[in-house]
Amino acid sequence: MTADGQLTVETVRDALRTVRDPQLGRDLISLRMFGGAAFDNGSVTVHLQLPLHDHPREELESLVRAAMERAGASAVAFEHRVDVPAWQGTGQQAAIGGVKNIIAVASNKGGVGKSTIATNLAVALGKTGAAVGLVDADATGPNLPTMFGLPNGFQAQSERGLHPVERYGVKVISLGFLLPPGAPVVWRGPMIGSAIRQLLHDVEWGEIDYLLIDLPPGTSDASMSMAQEAPIAGAVVVSTPQQVALEDASKAVTMFEKLDVPVFGIVENMSYFVTPDTGQRVEIFGHGGARDAADDLEIDFLGEVPLATEVRAGGDDGQPIVAFDAEHPAAESFAAIANRVAVKAAAAALLQAPTIPVL
Repeated sequence: MTADGQLTVETVRDALRTVRDPQLGRDLISLRMFGGAAFDNGSVTVHLQLPLHDHPREELESLVRAAMERAGASAVAFEHRVDVPAWQGTGQQAAIGGVKNIIAVASNKGGVGKSTIATNLAVALGKTGAAVGLVDADATGPNLPTMFGLPNGFQAQSERGLHPVERYGVKVISLGFLLPPGAPVVWRGPMIGSAIRQLLHDVEWGEIDYLLIDLPPGTSDASMSMAQEAPIAGAVVVSTPQQVALEDASKAVTMFEKLDVPVFGIVENMSYFVTPDTGQRVEIFGHGGARDAADDLEIDFLGEVPLATEVRAGGDDGQPIVAFDAEHPAAESFAAIANRVAVKAAAAALLQAPTIPVL
């Protein structure tokens, strides 16, 4: 504040250093969320640069308004701009043009609903206004065409070749777009690595905030190739409550740690079932095991998704539950998990140390 009591940009900056973002838990200056200020006879308009689309704006505005009033502002207004920060990585991998954050969705065990999780997380992120892409990296068993209602092999004769298709606000690409129904893919490791490289780098993605990669189960060549080919912001590990799935989830976490890929946390799929006639909650596969595993592994528990026939039917019919029944408990779970993943990605990108590319 100047000698005559007028607010200045530095006054605003100092005030914002006392405000912690309700989701990211750090002050707004260190999070680079201050985009400038305009003054008019004691009032101030604060320009905020939000790091994710689904941000608690009202809560943040309340905190900033209180800080500015303590600093002497007679009135406070806001202008917002969403700018999802980009994960830079270590500089060892080649960035994908236009893609800000690459997020792997993985499990070490098949049958845990990993593709269902990846599909609905992508759609949930897209519904917030984010630009989202989804890669089906399971070369030998691509499921995403079915989950998005796209026929297998429909791009086999396309003059453009393999290219992303936008469905439900998500740009999707899969080798299944080239393969006729029932056609097996019998590939060795180097061929899988080459396919991953092409799906990531030889595709015109445009501007993408989050590129999710649906990995095949296991600690396979696909996971290693992905970690080598692109800077991965973080991984989401999918499990079910039973012990054997949790043991495999622990192996997936260990794999990512060895690949120097941060693990955002664990999702417990098929966590419980609610009977439609009585509303009774039945824990078919047990419950809470993924949360306990997250505690043991010292990583975050991202949330639980119930076992629901609507989710299964939506996957079979190419109608993700998030897109068609947003008020369903499973859809609400997906939305909450997607928000936590976006927060994790933003925190990683904003707080990462500067890197020097290796030439």
